[in-house]
Amino acid sequence: MPSVMCGSHDLAHIGSPPSHPTPKMLVTAAAARAMLAKPAAARTLLLRSMASSAPAGPLKRTSLYDFHVKNGGSMVEFAGWEMPVQYSNLGVLASHKWTREKASIFDVSHMLQTRWTGKDHVKFIESLVVGDIKGLSVGSSTLSVFTNENGGIIDDTVINKQDDSGLYVVSNAGCADKDLAHIRKHLADFQNKGGDVDVKVLDHVSLVALQGPSAAKVVAGLTSADLSKFGFMSGRHMTVAGIDVYISRCGYTGEDGFEISVPHKDAVKLTEALLAHSDVELAGLGARDSLRLEAGLCLYGHDLDENTTPVEGSLTWTIGQRRRTEGGFLGADKILPQIKGPVTKRRIGLIVEEGAEVFDAAGNKVGVVTSGCPSPTLKKNIAMAYVQSGSHKANTELQVKVRNRMQKAVVTKMPFVPQNYFRG
Repeated sequence: MPSVMCGSHDLAHIGSPPSHPTPKMLVTAAAARAMLAKPAAARTLLLRSMASSAPAGPLKRTSLYDFHVKNGGSMVEFAGWEMPVQYSNLGVLASHKWTREKASIFDVSHMLQTRWTGKDHVKFIESLVVGDIKGLSVGSSTLSVFTNENGGIIDDTVINKQDDSGLYVVSNAGCADKDLAHIRKHLADFQNKGGDVDVKVLDHVSLVALQGPSAAKVVAGLTSADLSKFGFMSGRHMTVAGIDVYISRCGYTGEDGFEISVPHKDAVKLTEALLAHSDVELAGLGARDSLRLEAGLCLYGHDLDENTTPVEGSLTWTIGQRRRTEGGFLGADKILPQIKGPVTKRRIGLIVEEGAEVFDAAGNKVGVVTSGCPSPTLKKNIAMAYVQSGSHKANTELQVKVRNRMQKAVVTKMPFVPQNYFRG
C-alpha cells in the first residue's frame, strides 16, 4: 500500500514520491464461493481480484514475510505486497470460523501508518476528512474518509489522537500512493499559507492485528496493563510480551480485537508470543475478506470509490455533527445537502444467491453488486450492492442476474452478523 519500506528505522517524510499504481478490485459472490471451497482457488481469486494492475516494481515484503512462509503461508500479490491468503494448517473457511470463535493473527503491515504533528495539524486534517477530529480526546479514535472536491471518497481511514501533540492515522494499502499524493498536494498549499503541520510515514513499524473473542484474554496474559477500561476505538502505549508498542482496540472483522503497531525488529517476537496461546492461529486475506463482509464493513475499490459520497455509501455517521454545520472539508458543498436531500443511489446489504446486476421485481435494472461471498456463519450468500434510492429499504425483494438467470434477493440490514466490539 504505502511508501512504507520495511527495514528502515527512520521516519520518512511524506514528500517522497509514490511508487506503485492503485489496483482496482471487484470480487463476485461466485468467485468468493470458489475461494472458500478450494485452497487453490483462493490464490487464483486473490491474484485476479486484488491485483488487477501489475505493480510497477518489485513486490514489497513485510517484516513477517519469512515467518509467513515458514508457517505455511500461501503468498499472493496484494497492492504491491506479497501477503498470505491462507495457511496450510487452516483453509479459508476454517480460518474464518476460528476467528469468530477464538482469535486469529493478521499481518496488516502493508497498511499506511502516518503521524501528523504541528500546532495546525487538526485544522489541516479536518480540511481533508469529514470527521470531528478536534473533538477527539487523547487515546480515542474515529473512522473517517478522505474526500475529493466532488465529494467522492478517496479512502477510508482510522484517525487516533495519540497524544496532545499529534495524530496516528492508518489508511488502506491499495490507496497508499494515491493518499500520499493527495495529502502532499494539499500539505504544500497549507504550509505555503503559513500553516504549521508535518506529516510523516511511520516506516519503522509493522502492524499486527489480533481479532476474535479470545483476543483480550490473550493480550491480558502478555501485559500488566488493565484492559477492562480499554474500549473499542481507543489506543494507548503499552508493553506487550516485553515490547513497547502502540495498541488500538479496533479491527476489520466485527469481533473484539487489537491492532498493534510494533517496531519491525520486534514483529516476529510479538507474533510468536501471541501465537503461543492455544486459542490463536494465523489467518490471511481470504478469511479477512469474508469476515469483514459479514460485519458489513466496506472494502475500498469495491464498496467505496471516488464517485461515491459518504452519504451514498451509508457512511453519513462518519460526518461529525460540528462538521455538518461548519463544513470546511473537500466536497462539503455536495455532501452536506445530501444528508437531508435526495441521493441517486444507496449502499445496501443483500441475502442473495450470487451475481452482479440487481433488478427490481418488475425487471428494471436498479443497481450492481460490489462485494459478495458465502457467509460461513449464516450458511447463506451475502452481498453489498448499490441500488437506486427507493429500492434500498429493508425486506425489499429484488433480483440478481446470474448467468442470464434471475435469482431472488432480499434487502437486509447490516451488519449481517452482529458486531462484538468491546465497549468497556
